[in-house]
Amino acid sequence: MKFKIILLIIFTINQTFAQKKEFRDTKVDTLTFLNNRKLLNSLNTDQFQKKTFVENDITIPYRFLTPKNNLTNQKYPLVITFHNSTRIGNDNENQLEPFAKIWLRDEIYTKFQCYVVAPQFNKRSTNYETNGVGIQISKPSNEVVALLKLIKDLEKEYPNIDKNRIYLIGYSMGGSTAQNLMNLQPKLFAAAVSVAAVPDLSNLNKIKEKNIWLIHGEQDTENPYIGSVELYNKLSSDKNLIFTTFTNLHHNNIVIPFLITDEIPKWLFGKHR
Repeated sequence: MKFKIILLIIFTINQTFAQKKEFRDTKVDTLTFLNNRKLLNSLNTDQFQKKTFVENDITIPYRFLTPKNNLTNQKYPLVITFHNSTRIGNDNENQLEPFAKIWLRDEIYTKFQCYVVAPQFNKRSTNYETNGVGIQISKPSNEVVALLKLIKDLEKEYPNIDKNRIYLIGYSMGGSTAQNLMNLQPKLFAAAVSVAAVPDLSNLNKIKEKNIWLIHGEQDTENPYIGSVELYNKLSSDKNLIFTTFTNLHHNNIVIPFLITDEIPKWLFGKHR
């Protein structure tokens, strides 16, 4: 009898402190899709300064947004956003996709003040290959590794960046890039939001306690949903991991539910290294 009670306690503890898995049945109709994208596209992106990072033979154009107040005696988080593969280039414009633009919305820019970096890659920032069990996995490019130097440079140039609150967010290829950076240097980052990504399984033992929010559409056939399921299962002990499945959404409409809410900024701002 005592043995059964002990087993029950262990099971309850595991259920209480393990990761969180949730399912949402949100649907996105054509009108919602168009209206939400239109709202983001109407925002003036001039507040994002145009800058360029050069490291040896690597050149990365990026846009940089400063906090609305930017008080010298106050610390602000640093958010790094990563674009998908359709925005590859070097115009320093096209990388400002929805997850970069949400920080320009008046209510977000006022309430969730931070520095935002949106780099643009002139080739794939992450490449996909299939592992031994048929799961696609992602590998970072040299440009992604170079971003670690950019982050250090920004910390020196802007000493009021809060080093305990550096956040990663990306969609599709960008979601994989966010995971790549978290795996490359997990101690540097406080949290990552990875949407519709191909997973990085390279350093699981080092990220097993990190704040990670995986978001994927169950109908996604471009970056298969099973990849996020695999990562979730391998990080079963991470009590700080959330896996949100949108049962009705696919690759191209998965970001829509987050464009006119503060759900992602609110979650990120609650996380510290």
